[in-house]
Amino acid sequence: MGQGYLSRVEFSPAWMRRLFNLYPPFRGAGIRVAHVAPDFRQVVVELHARLLNRNFVGTHFGGSMFAMADPFYMIMMMRNLGPAYVVWDKAGAIRFLKPGRGTLTARFELTQAMVDEAVARTADGSKHEPTFRVEITDGAGLPVAAVEKTLHIRRADSYRPRLAHN
Repeated sequence: MGQGYLSRVEFSPAWMRRLFNLYPPFRGAGIRVAHVAPDFRQVVVELHARLLNRNFVGTHFGGSMFAMADPFYMIMMMRNLGPAYVVWDKAGAIRFLKPGRGTLTARFELTQAMVDEAVARTADGSKHEPTFRVEITDGAGLPVAAVEKTLHIRRADSYRPRLAHN
C-alpha cells in the first residue's frame, strides 16, 4: 500500500542484511548490518572508521552516526505488524554524548509489548506515534550518541493519504 516495492517483498533476515550491506549510502559511510534476528526483533549495526567518514577533527561524522540508526525501527515494526499496517518514519533526533572513534555499534530491540501496543492503539483506526531510543556505543560499550526515532503507525484499512493537487 504505497510503501514501495521492497516493503512488499518478503526478504529473509539474511537477504535483508545482505541488501543493506550492498546499499551504496551505507557502504560509502562505513555502515555494516552485522545481524538481523529471524523474527526481525533485533538488529545490530556497526559503523567502521574510515578516511571518508571522519569529520574535521578525526572522529566519526555525525551524519554517518545518524544514518546507521535511521531505517531500522521502521523496518522492524513493518515486518512485525505485516501488510495490514502502514508504518512511516515521522521524526528523528540525535544527541552526541562524546566523540565517536573506532567501530561504533547500535543494537535495536523490538519487544512483543511494543508490537502489542501498536496493535492496541490502532485498533479503532487511530494513528500511533511511538518514539524509540537506541544508543550508539564505542568499542568499550560506552555510549557516544543517543538516537530517537518516532514512527507513524496506522492500520492500512484506515490510512487515507493526501491527494496531490496540481
